[in-house]
Amino acid sequence: MRVISGSARRINLIVPDSNVRPTTDRTKETLFNMINSELPGAIVLDLFAGSGALGIESLSRGAKFCYFGDSYKQSNECIKTNLQHTKLVDKAKVFRYDYIKTLETLSKEEIKCHVIFIDPPYNMEFENSALKLIDEYNLLKDDGIIIIESDIKTIIDDSTLIGFNIYKTKKYKTNKFTFIQKEVE
Repeated sequence: MRVISGSARRINLIVPDSNVRPTTDRTKETLFNMINSELPGAIVLDLFAGSGALGIESLSRGAKFCYFGDSYKQSNECIKTNLQHTKLVDKAKVFRYDYIKTLETLSKEEIKCHVIFIDPPYNMEFENSALKLIDEYNLLKDDGIIIIESDIKTIIDDSTLIGFNIYKTKKYKTNKFTFIQKEVE
C-alpha cells in the first residue's frame, strides 16, 4: 500500500498484521479523485483509521490537519510510523480510543471537520452509531462530507440521518463508499 498523490506520493505505508482491512490502492485512488477538491485546507477525521492511509492521503493532497482514531494498539503504532515516514506528523493527532471516545474527545475540543472517513470493521454495525454521534456532537462543518466504507450489503439506516442525507454511493464487488452531507435548510 502506498500514498497515491501529493507531497508524500509513492511512499509505501506499513499495515498492521491483523484486524485491519486496508483500502486497496485502486479503490483509494478512485475515492480521492472524487473528493480531491474538498481537501486543500481541510480538517479531516480518519475514524477506525487502521494504517492511517485515508488520513495520510488527505494530508498528502493538501489537508491542513488530520485526527486519527483507532483503539487497536498495533494500528496506532503503524499510523505514527507512517506519519513519520511521510513527514506529516506535525499535521496530525492520533487517538488510541474507540470511536465513541474519539468523537467525544473531538466534541470537547470543539473540533469541526470538513471530511470524515468512517471505515469500521465490516458487519459490526458501527456505521450508524458513529453517524448518530457525529450528528449529536455537531462534528461536521456545514459544507463538510462524511464518507463511509462498508460491506456492499451494509445498510446505512436513513432514520439515523436526521440532518444528513446520502448524496452518492460508489459500489464495488464486495464493498461500497457512501457519501453523506448535511441537509441544506
